[in-house]
Amino acid sequence: MEKKEDDEGLSRDLSNMPRNDYDIDDLKMLWRRFAFSMKDKGKLTFYNALIKREPKFKEDDLYLLEVDGQSQIDYIRPMLSEMVEYIRKELKNYDVSFELVLTTNPEEEVKFQTGKDRFAALARKNPNLHSLKTLFNLDIEF
Repeated sequence: MEKKEDDEGLSRDLSNMPRNDYDIDDLKMLWRRFAFSMKDKGKLTFYNALIKREPKFKEDDLYLLEVDGQSQIDYIRPMLSEMVEYIRKELKNYDVSFELVLTTNPEEEVKFQTGKDRFAALARKNPNLHSLKTLFNLDIEF
């Protein structure tokens, strides 16, 4: 009988739970959906940690959630089980699990979430974008 220990130290029997196949894109979509539900609940630190980086595949059904500091790990760990349960239920795969790790490259450029952020980052790399935007009277959707 397979048992897994959840983030609160409780042992649960997962041997009779579904283990359906899933696509990584489905997992990422649920990841973002859960992140936005945390934003709606006012848990902005958790939301920001989730949207800053996508989950990284480690092995089998284990994914890494990279965070910038130990304080984020301490803040997120108590709420992680709620996310894991949500994703497992929606994917119908109870083998999916997540591990919190400190990022090895905190300075790396992160994925942009809005058009405004994307334009600002590209304009930092190429300041001529501002000139082109003005010259052609372009309206960048923000």
